Amino acid sequence: MASKAENACSYREAWRLNWRTWRICMRRRPGYFVSAALSAAGQALAPYVTIWLSARVIAELAGGRDPGQLAFWAALTVGLTAVMALANGLLKRWAKYEENALTVQKHKLLMDKMAALDYADCDRQEVQDLYSQIKQNDNWSGYGIHRAVQCYIEFCQAAVQVLAGVGFTLTLFFTNVPAHSPLAVLNSPLCMAGVLAAMVMTVLLSSACGSRADLLLSQQAATMREGNRYFSFFGFMAIELPRAADLRIYRQQENVCRRYMREHGFTPRSPIARLSRGRMGLLQGLSQALSALLTGVVYLYVCLKAWAGAFDVGAVTQYVGAATQLFGGISLALQTLSYIRANGVFLRLTFELLDLPNPMYQGSLTTEKRSDRQYQVEFRDVSFRYPGSDAWALRHVNVAFRVGSRLAVVGPNGSGKTTFIKLLCRLYDPTEGTILLNGIDIRKYRYDDYIALFSVVFQDFQLPSLPLGENVAGATDYDREKAARCLADAGLTLPSDKLPQGLDTWLYKDMEEGVNLSGGEAQKVAIARALYKDAPFLILDEPTAALDPIAEAEIYEKFDAIAGDHTAVYISHRLSSCKFCDTIAVFDQGAIVQTGSHADLVADATGLYHRLWQAQAQYYTKPAE
Repeated sequence: MASKAENACSYREAWRLNWRTWRICMRRRPGYFVSAALSAAGQALAPYVTIWLSARVIAELAGGRDPGQLAFWAALTVGLTAVMALANGLLKRWAKYEENALTVQKHKLLMDKMAALDYADCDRQEVQDLYSQIKQNDNWSGYGIHRAVQCYIEFCQAAVQVLAGVGFTLTLFFTNVPAHSPLAVLNSPLCMAGVLAAMVMTVLLSSACGSRADLLLSQQAATMREGNRYFSFFGFMAIELPRAADLRIYRQQENVCRRYMREHGFTPRSPIARLSRGRMGLLQGLSQALSALLTGVVYLYVCLKAWAGAFDVGAVTQYVGAATQLFGGISLALQTLSYIRANGVFLRLTFELLDLPNPMYQGSLTTEKRSDRQYQVEFRDVSFRYPGSDAWALRHVNVAFRVGSRLAVVGPNGSGKTTFIKLLCRLYDPTEGTILLNGIDIRKYRYDDYIALFSVVFQDFQLPSLPLGENVAGATDYDREKAARCLADAGLTLPSDKLPQGLDTWLYKDMEEGVNLSGGEAQKVAIARALYKDAPFLILDEPTAALDPIAEAEIYEKFDAIAGDHTAVYISHRLSSCKFCDTIAVFDQGAIVQTGSHADLVADATGLYHRLWQAQAQYYTKPAE
């Protein structure tokens, strides 16, 4: 994907991608495009108003010097300038408000896509890398959606600036020098064409140099993304509380972070810095020099015609200012075209993400809402490989869930236990075989209906920085008594000084001045969240790893009692916690190698479960003297 992003983009493709971006943004925030166009037009017209009024004042001073006329033009200049400033201020404020709102929508567009992707695709490294590249391109230079929106503003400003400039300078070329003047040659069409060609050529060369410099900058995207990643990670490690202890004990900030910050990205020795001191800097300087030369050409031509008597001194001010603005608008338009082309490769990346399909089949059957929770799930010869891998994570798994039963899933690390749970919850579809719900392939059910059947506490669960009650309920409006009951059932009893506002106490300190929970306390909140959902299937995927064996046993025993008629699945490394389960499935190398009760499996001295049990039991039994 990275190599594809660096390929050149034709103007045609770049325009297509920019138009598509504008249409998407217009649907999400149409007010921005109106306010931005009006604000850009106001900003472009304001200098022309000042130029024209200043020319009238100067002409009167150089001519009749009528006090009444001078007062009129002075008052009109002050009044219109004030009105324009006020109008532009209001338009700019409106445009800024809309821009901030559109920025939120821009981020939401990407987040909505990531949230809507099939979990299997979201979990792919290629997709995560693609999303990271898009974010990094936006962070370091605004390339992508932000730059496309900026190009819209610049086009509006350039268009108004050019049109107004043409109107104000048109008479410059058609106002003749008196025929008896030695400079009457300025009246010839050939001379006018030559001067105009010189001006246009200077503008084109200046824009070409600027565009080439911008292209060189955009070609450093991979280097700048890498530098931004280092900066984003190492630059903020010191303020991350979970890392604070390690940073101090091992002096990582001095010995590691500073080194990487010096060697990558935005440093005097970085590629972008060397480029700025070399070709890119020279091109930018040449572009500015040519712009200054253009101003000189305009001044020379206008002053010569004024000296020869073609127009008064007031018109000099108008023509010089208007011509400078005109060619500035042309330069801005050409520069914007360059930006559009350079931005095409980055928009290509953006739409590569936004156009990712959701290949997971979405069924149409609804899961029957049963008050008796009679849902039966069966794995029938299920095998699974993760995308891009040749190794089987699961192989020929056959198991059925009895309604209301307790199933424990045990086995060594990497044996397929968590993969088994992900298939059960349909985060992935099997590579081979079928998973059935009440005798029907789960792929035929509506996806949201099917996953509503499961309450899961994953081993790597996450709690957002929200009030405690909202964390438990997963909603802002919730049953407070039920949330408190679920917390109590999960065994979370915190003193009032740690939860000063009860269920309204914020967790962590990212958003509000909240409380930090220990690993065990956080796990109990996650379990309470699973209980609150009250789904027919309750699944604990090693959520109690941070608890001591006694606390874990208490959690499982209590959880078994409150599970009631739910079908419960437990994954645990501590086999003693699985004694109460009806059935234990022992996984090894992606296959179920044993099933049975705890007593039966311990009694089988040749089985894996017996060996695992003995390996753990030796640490809790006193050796014979």
